[in-house]
Amino acid sequence: MVEIKTNENLAAMREAGRVVARALAAVREKAAPGVALTELDRVAREVLAEAGAGSPFLGYRPEWAPVPFPAVVCLSVNDAIVHGVPGDTRLADGDLLSVDCGATLDGWVGDSAISFTVGRARPEDTRLVAAAEEALEAGIAAAVVGNRIGDIAHAIGRVCRRAGYGIPDGFGGHGVGRSMHEDPGVPNEGRPGRGMRLRHGMVLAIEPMLIGGGTDDHFTAGDGWTVRTVDGSRASHAEHTVAITDDGPRVLTAL
Repeated sequence: MVEIKTNENLAAMREAGRVVARALAAVREKAAPGVALTELDRVAREVLAEAGAGSPFLGYRPEWAPVPFPAVVCLSVNDAIVHGVPGDTRLADGDLLSVDCGATLDGWVGDSAISFTVGRARPEDTRLVAAAEEALEAGIAAAVVGNRIGDIAHAIGRVCRRAGYGIPDGFGGHGVGRSMHEDPGVPNEGRPGRGMRLRHGMVLAIEPMLIGGGTDDHFTAGDGWTVRTVDGSRASHAEHTVAITDDGPRVLTAL
């Protein structure tokens, strides 16, 4: 069931989105060669605490997960696509880091992700991150009243495939509201004109995930959470929480 949000609900979700944006900015500023992933999780926790917000990630345990998620951010390094668990690993110069963060404020959730290079960037990583951001922008541009979920999926997939990147099957965006994962699902590839029609008050997390090697193959690591590329190539992830409105798409997780 898809919950349609009121304008007041959207305003409240914007406040949660601002917290997420500040947490991502703080993590990005802290990330540097030699910094442990647990330190970045601590930075995000401090931002959430200062805002009086909770984390929809911490303790989250879907049916497939062997253990609850132990952090407030997913930190996915290099060949990790999504759901990376922060550990004692220290970042190295040139690492490609994806940071996914959520916040719950006054009962409403925001969810967003960024990818960037720590230290000196490899040209191929710069292109990969830029393609993820372009795919996100294309998906947002298609998130207008009267379009369908398939139009968003098609817009994202077209950018990814034209750039020669893989798309991990089974992973994509979702509705957001009182909980982190709501209906409808938002695939990262699909046929235009298909799926649920978009209407004012729907809120979606749109999140392209790209595999640099061009294949779609992935696997779940031994921690039961981290999703990695089979070919060892690097991956990039970009995400915003977006409200569908009569005035066009409204990004709720921008700074």
